[in-house]
Amino acid sequence: MPQVENDTHKPLAGRTILMSGGSRGIGLAIALRAARDGANVALLAKTDRPHPKLEGTIHTAAEAIREAGGNALPIAGDVRDDDAIARAVLATAGEFGGIDIVVNNASVIDLSGSEDLPAKKYDLMQDVNVRGTFMLSRAAIPLLRESPNPHILSLAPPLNTTPKWLGAHTGYSLAKFGMTMATLGIAAEFGKEGIAANTLWPRTLIATAAVQNVIGGDRLMAMSRTPEIYADAAHLVLSRPARELSGRTLIVEDVLAEAGVTDLSGYAAVPGTPDDRLFPDVFLD
Repeated sequence: MPQVENDTHKPLAGRTILMSGGSRGIGLAIALRAARDGANVALLAKTDRPHPKLEGTIHTAAEAIREAGGNALPIAGDVRDDDAIARAVLATAGEFGGIDIVVNNASVIDLSGSEDLPAKKYDLMQDVNVRGTFMLSRAAIPLLRESPNPHILSLAPPLNTTPKWLGAHTGYSLAKFGMTMATLGIAAEFGKEGIAANTLWPRTLIATAAVQNVIGGDRLMAMSRTPEIYADAAHLVLSRPARELSGRTLIVEDVLAEAGVTDLSGYAAVPGTPDDRLFPDVFLD
């Protein structure tokens, strides 16, 4: 598959990432891409033990990060828990000497209509997606100030508040748009201090457990791209000077195109699948 990589230039070498989630899927792919540069990656995630329906734990992820060339710190905790966030920030700084990057990867998805969405699930999406993004980013700000190139990256969509997307799954839309607004607000508030905050979102579905278990099973998994496309785009964003790129709602494919990567065929989850057979992700017209 394509890899946006230059063996003689590893911009994230020695940089420290604090990520929510990351035991599997897109978050792990981003962590592994950074690890190939020699980055330090701290994962704050709940999967301390194997899950009956989900692959991977923070410990298997940490092992993979080390095998890829990075340093890893698995931290068992819930991004909804303020004490866990505080412990994660302190542990990351204690282990690696600071924090350069926060990746808000943890997210909950439920595409139920408003009448069918349980109140507890609505609250869970708000607590993880919106509150978790805000609180983890906020907690890291003092250490990000000390970084030579501080970035916050949230895996969230542009604010496409058309009736089509607001009405498709109102509870989930509120949670993902809230995640985006928290990120853009932080960008506006702390941009003068050189802290970048951006969001990143794909044009097509990405082959993850959410697609397999929640959205469409094997059929849509076969019409998705691999998490590596997200990881390569995230690497490009996080490698940019923070003062040059902030307050943006970025699209994965556009980031790659700007870097000269226009042939995306190698990212198809099923090799040989043409682009016009890939399933579009939500929130983009």
